[in-house]
Amino acid sequence: MGMYKYIRQVWKNPRRNMRDRYRQLLIQLRREPATLRLERPTRLDRARSLGWKPKQGVIIVRQRVKRGGKRKPFPAGGRRPKRMTNKLTLKKNYQVIAEERAARKHPNMEVLNSYFLAKDGTYNWYEIILIDREHPAVKADKQLSGVARQRGRAFRGLTSAGRRMRGLRWKGKGAEKVRPSANARKHHGK
Repeated sequence: MGMYKYIRQVWKNPRRNMRDRYRQLLIQLRREPATLRLERPTRLDRARSLGWKPKQGVIIVRQRVKRGGKRKPFPAGGRRPKRMTNKLTLKKNYQVIAEERAARKHPNMEVLNSYFLAKDGTYNWYEIILIDREHPAVKADKQLSGVARQRGRAFRGLTSAGRRMRGLRWKGKGAEKVRPSANARKHHGK
């Protein structure tokens, strides 16, 4: 087996395979700020499989997202039963939210991809691969240059997590209303 396969096996069940190390990692993650730029990925196998390369213009950012139910603000316009629900159902998954927050912190970068790192009772942590749109090394790379031209990938649902959120992992029967987009289908009545 290659090195990446061993790393992947350990990260399949980190609570069992590296119990003490995982606990230390969670303690360290809780003390860090919500958005943190890293020198190298924590999960090397996952980062490499998603397109990370150790070259200039490609960075890794660790992003923390709060878990749990979301609450609506107190309703304006009267206390009618219709308005008094305070639970809010998220239409985005946590990974997409993490990508968007990392993209806002680094406005000159585009989100290439991201992967799950860890979670506890309060937070989820993701590591996001960002590429510099204008860096010569990125422009010279055939794989990365095409992604760099897609402005606002994270906000338009063009990343892998965004496509999953939009229902684009399915084709054919049962997925007739997901393309070209749910919004387009809704407004054009097709």
